[in-house]
Amino acid sequence: MKKILFPTDFSDVANNAFIHALEFANIVKGELVLLHTFELPIIESPFTPDNYYTLYDSMQLGQFDAFKNQIPKLRELAQQRHLENIKLSHKLVEGDLIYSIRRAIEEENIDFVVMGTSGATGWEAFFIGSNTGAVVSAVNVPVLSVPIEAEFTKVQTIGITTRFREKDKKALKQVLKIAKKANANVKCLYVKTSKSDVTEETINEWKQQFESESVQFLITNSDLVKETILDFISNKNIDILAMITHKRNFFSELFNPSLAQKFSNISTVPILAMHEEE
Repeated sequence: MKKILFPTDFSDVANNAFIHALEFANIVKGELVLLHTFELPIIESPFTPDNYYTLYDSMQLGQFDAFKNQIPKLRELAQQRHLENIKLSHKLVEGDLIYSIRRAIEEENIDFVVMGTSGATGWEAFFIGSNTGAVVSAVNVPVLSVPIEAEFTKVQTIGITTRFREKDKKALKQVLKIAKKANANVKCLYVKTSKSDVTEETINEWKQQFESESVQFLITNSDLVKETILDFISNKNIDILAMITHKRNFFSELFNPSLAQKFSNISTVPILAMHEEE
């Protein structure tokens, strides 16, 4: 059974992403591990106050009570979607978010991370320094990031971009496994620029290798790579876009508001960030 880590601060952003996490767990036949982290203040003084440990104990207890009070609300969300059968376990951890996530991935043998993302600058905030963007860079498992605007709809089409490199095949195979469980189609986009060195032989080899799978290869000739990908999302009814994180600054440029605002539904598409094989 797949294990999905869901870091949460119990905000509206996180609760929206929780619905996606539940549905994703239902698709991959997985369970959810809920992670809530908190950091206690550091007292920068050579002298330890008399009530130092009492203060810390009370703060930890407060975090536990808040955590305990929120869990029933999440279980209620699961019941409303008739997904109360999804196994939920919980971790309340003191410490840095990124460190705690990496540790939980190792300790719990996590297969996926699902997180919410928000911000006035949309996807730019996700890929430039936000918690979710930092997680994408710091972990070695796929991260499904869910914008606050994304309402869950049945996953019918998963998009993935490729450059037809041999090491991209693992990501495509993983996406195909997810799609098969969701009874969804996969559309694989390659933007062929004037500088492209991918041969027709390579493209045909890929098509032959995956001809028995439910995948459609779309080859588009254009030097406007970012615009072409955004157009792909918008016009091909992509429900989840899988991308390989070989170049993080490309992500930030792709989802820059000045570009993405031309495509009204871009901000509602969850992104599955997959890691490049070495």
